Amino acid sequence: QMKKQCDQKLLIRMKTECVPCSLNLKTQCPAGYTKITNGTGIPDCRYYLEIKAHVLSFPGCRHHCMKEFEQPECCQGYWGPDCMGK
Repeated sequence: QMKKQCDQKLLIRMKTECVPCSLNLKTQCPAGYTKITNGTGIPDCRYYLEIKAHVLSFPGCRHHCMKEFEQPECCQGYWGPDCMGK
């Protein structure tokens, strides 16, 4: 019995919104994603505050998140939704 289904594993990465580092401890990743940074996250971004007519930019932190995703795929020589042979 030859294997017809050869699913591909994909890693999807994303970053949370940039916020003040002191507030980033409790930041959660979206549902289904795993946080791969800890503590206050990574200080690699800036967030903006509007004060009256001015927009101020401050250094901030964000977390990196990832999710494993299975992409259904047929093995070589098979095709279609049910991975039929030739």
